[in-house]
Amino acid sequence: MILQDKLYQQINVLIEKHSAERLLIDSSVCTIDQLAVLMKRLSVQIVSDNTLSKLISSLRIVKTKAETEKMIKAQRIAEAGLAHMMEFVRVGRTEKEIQLELDYYMLSHGAEALSFDTIALSGANTSLPHGVPSDKRVESGDVPSDKRVESGDFVLLDFGAVVDGWHSDMTRTFCVGEPTDEMRKVYDIVLRAQLAGIEAVKAGIDGKALDAVSRKVIADEGFGRFFGHSLGHGVGMEIHESPYASPTVNNTINEGSVVTVEPGIYLEGKFGVRIEDFVIVTKDGCINMTEAPKELICL
Repeated sequence: MILQDKLYQQINVLIEKHSAERLLIDSSVCTIDQLAVLMKRLSVQIVSDNTLSKLISSLRIVKTKAETEKMIKAQRIAEAGLAHMMEFVRVGRTEKEIQLELDYYMLSHGAEALSFDTIALSGANTSLPHGVPSDKRVESGDVPSDKRVESGDFVLLDFGAVVDGWHSDMTRTFCVGEPTDEMRKVYDIVLRAQLAGIEAVKAGIDGKALDAVSRKVIADEGFGRFFGHSLGHGVGMEIHESPYASPTVNNTINEGSVVTVEPGIYLEGKFGVRIEDFVIVTKDGCINMTEAPKELICL
């Protein structure tokens, strides 16, 4: 470990000490401005392709037991937050109020940070897979654009906590009041698709094949065109990392990797449903780190 003092001078000393001819940088996080400074201040060739980024990504694919234990700890904080929201969410709450309450709960109960900007949507907004929570504000004239929870609304929460740099990720959809028959039907299809995906996870499966398992359940019910995103992604020190479960990838999902299983159906202007767990891949299956209930909850 080296105490940073005169950064570039110290790096140049190390370069000279080890007779280094090239310096690889992580192009996924280095800005153009930072690259320009490095090229100017360091006495070595800077390699700015994705060689180092790909190496780092490959090293992160398989998690150790100590790493997954931290992710489980983060997940338990998130799940406690979800239980708290079952008491907090009610008719009249704005999406922004719900988001802020969930964020505050996780941060005040052991999370060092949020995995990402919490998604809290209700009613027709749940049909937006990555919608942004709204609050009281006026866009034009006296017409408010805030979205408040109404009786009969689905509420969709996508969120996670960070512990010691390791992320969790989950999504739950529940109803405030009584859902329609169509809402119950769609929820049931998504749940069956999610359970089928989890059942299919095992070491050696191709990400494209895993995606196809859940996608087929949804397509067979006539909702295939309403599932517009990938089934899952890796989680670790970043919220999105390898491996991926998608119709467009061919990566193999290895033993010890962590991947989400999150199918969804989104009916534009009406409602959407997504259910997400994340699992540790084993030789013959997986260990689900998510313990939150998945049956349809009606508050």
